[in-house]
Amino acid sequence: MSEIFSASVIISILTSGIRLATPYLYAAIGETFSQRSGVLNLGVEGQMLLGAFVSFYVVFKTENLWLGLLSAIIVGALMGLAMAFVTVNLQAEQGISGIGFYLFGLGMSDLLFKMLLGTVETVKGFSVVPIPILSKIPVIGEIFFNQNVLVYVAFLLVPIAWFVLNKTTLGLNIRSVGENPEAADSVGVSVVKIRYFTIILGGILSGVAGASMSIALLNVFQQNMTSGLGFIAVALVYFGAWRAWGVLAGALLFSMVQAIQLRIQIIDSISLSPDIAVMMPYILTIIVLVASVSRVRAPSALTKPFDRGE
Repeated sequence: MSEIFSASVIISILTSGIRLATPYLYAAIGETFSQRSGVLNLGVEGQMLLGAFVSFYVVFKTENLWLGLLSAIIVGALMGLAMAFVTVNLQAEQGISGIGFYLFGLGMSDLLFKMLLGTVETVKGFSVVPIPILSKIPVIGEIFFNQNVLVYVAFLLVPIAWFVLNKTTLGLNIRSVGENPEAADSVGVSVVKIRYFTIILGGILSGVAGASMSIALLNVFQQNMTSGLGFIAVALVYFGAWRAWGVLAGALLFSMVQAIQLRIQIIDSISLSPDIAVMMPYILTIIVLVASVSRVRAPSALTKPFDRGE
């Protein structure tokens, strides 16, 4: 047991935790924008899976990482556009339609994998980019400033999202549409445009979240490789009380637990079943959801369709 408390192991866990927070942050920040405008997107997992496969396949064929990332952005945007049409224009029940998009992404990524690859392959993904000077700081430099570019961008998204949602007119419009769309509409804010924007943005960030797994963290694509991470990202929005900094705290909590469970599985001195270790992030998800329900208030118009009428 003492092995897990050694300095080298702790630094390794913290470094891995920062890296593993990447897909959580992309997906959860995108979902935060969507929910703040009043739309619950349970299709995040499906968007991630398609983004993961398409980006991986493009990199596998072209060896161009940026082209792979762009393909994930396009796929995520198209999935977001379809989700926006179904929820905003057709006013479908958001929970049911979200599950439908999840199943579509799951099935389509499996089908494309079998048709285009057929077996597990690997690619050379985004490599570590040490930040000059900062990466040389003992301990802190190794943990925070010796990561790949997608990790840096994910963490940079947090203050950007906070600023947009709280300090800009766009953010005010998003929040007003999520709280009282009728009042927002009465002062000239287009509820349809705002919700389209946030849902598409959420789709893009979910696609990038998937790409961050397949061409940056793991450099491989496997069927259902997200393993529920998209649903955890939705839970993180509740845990973070629809605030960017709260989402960051939740993402780090979950990623550190994931890093710990991965480390536990390779330490011989800890006699813990691998199955129990793998369950740890999901058990934490349940605890977080139960704890969050009583302490946070969701946007008033969340899951409620808006009908402007005449």
